[in-house]
Amino acid sequence: MLLPHLAAVVVDHVEVTAAHVTLWVRPSAVCASYRKCGSMSTRVHSQYERRLADAALGGRRVLIRARSRRFFCDNAHCPATTFAEQVHGLTSPYARRSPLLTKMLDAIALALAGRAGARLAEVLGLLTSRSTLLRRIRAMPDPEVGVVTVLGVDDFALRRGHIYGTILINMDTHDPVDLLPDREAATLAAWLRAHPGVEVICRDRAGAYAEGARRGAPDAIQVADRWHLWNNLGKYVEKTVAAHHHCLHRSDLVPAPGAADEPRDLERLAAEVAAARAETSAIVVRTRERYGQVQALKAEGKGIKPIMRELGLAKETVRKFYRAEAVEDVLATSLAGRPSRLDPYKPYLHERWNDGATNVLDLHREITVQGYRGSYGSVRDYLAPFRETGAAPPAVAKPPKVRTLVCWIMTHPDNLDGEDQIALKNALADCPHLDALSGHVRGFAEMLLERQGDRLEDWMTKVDADNLPYLRSFTCGLRHDHAAVLNALTLPHSSGAVEGNVNRVKMLKRQTYGRAAFDLLRKRVLLTT
Repeated sequence: MLLPHLAAVVVDHVEVTAAHVTLWVRPSAVCASYRKCGSMSTRVHSQYERRLADAALGGRRVLIRARSRRFFCDNAHCPATTFAEQVHGLTSPYARRSPLLTKMLDAIALALAGRAGARLAEVLGLLTSRSTLLRRIRAMPDPEVGVVTVLGVDDFALRRGHIYGTILINMDTHDPVDLLPDREAATLAAWLRAHPGVEVICRDRAGAYAEGARRGAPDAIQVADRWHLWNNLGKYVEKTVAAHHHCLHRSDLVPAPGAADEPRDLERLAAEVAAARAETSAIVVRTRERYGQVQALKAEGKGIKPIMRELGLAKETVRKFYRAEAVEDVLATSLAGRPSRLDPYKPYLHERWNDGATNVLDLHREITVQGYRGSYGSVRDYLAPFRETGAAPPAVAKPPKVRTLVCWIMTHPDNLDGEDQIALKNALADCPHLDALSGHVRGFAEMLLERQGDRLEDWMTKVDADNLPYLRSFTCGLRHDHAAVLNALTLPHSSGAVEGNVNRVKMLKRQTYGRAAFDLLRKRVLLTT
């Protein structure tokens, strides 16, 4: 019984070996039509043999040796004198593979790309190479874009930190419509002008995308991504918590009457020694040195990128030093809540010291047995103030870390367990600035979840009235992009589908590691679903 794509031919002979199946076939029709002019012809000019690779059969590679004919074209208006006969479903002009085999290889190439695709094809009995599969991907036509009314825009990394591209998503179908080789405003504007009809543009907070949307589709409504709004707020919340984290350094233990002054003095001495040791630590010295270098180059009129290249630092690191008004701002963010290896063992050290064990070397050995991996010097410096007074104060409860406190503030109260709710309540009671910050975060979350954009202006006014400079910086950014932010807090459009496609781009990029040129990646993103 013939395979469906061999129904238009007559099989004259079949040869089967352990690895191959060879079929000799000839067309069953007595006439042929020329694909360009459509005229039929029965006059045969000549015959020749074509060799076509076909899909595997029973694990064996299939070779079709087809007898093909050339016909005279009887159309007087056609410029061709002769034409080659094509058998529907079996042959194509200039092809050495059957359409069935070509379709299978295209599917493998799109799913697995080069090396992995070639290995799978070999298992299935299909002979191909990784380079052939990549050429097949590049040869595929782009899908039709059509009219996109709601467009999603976001960037993705071709080479993280160096080269970025832009992905465009049809938010009605959640399918990618194009990839752009950069994230510049002019590139996005040119694409929008070439594809009119966009009514809504969902984007992140990047200024280049805002400018490109204004220039390319001035009548379109821009909607800021709500996830990016919340994420941006979280960064400013972290800076604010870091700046006020020192307010939480207190003991929750209430000393007995008449003994209050002595523990307080001991705690003060211990805090002073810890502060002096932190000031001479390697990270503080390095931070002060880098801040001085960046500020000196800034004073010479250099920008962030030239400073980054000159000092060999990451862009985000240079930006942090470049924009800080004082080195203390950087230190507050970098060091606040930084854990010490000695923290879990401090209660034990206090207890042993008050029991009369004042040999630092012995105490260091004892906590080392318990799992301590820090230095002897840290233990010695921490216990030094106690030697002057002869007693250790009650162990001070360690305040929550900056990121832990940020997580509590930005989590819905109903999703916190009882202990976290109590710890957050105590922390907010210690610092009125953090209490005000928590209230503003809850207000913004309500606007975000309940689409209450009409409250935005009032919320920003309340933030500006408080002494929270980092949060005021956030409101300045909101005012700069006010229309898109207001639409995000009012309209139902979301950029969730864009983020999902960005994750898929990352997967496809890693599959073709080393050969993920932009044109190849673009084809795979547009043609895979």
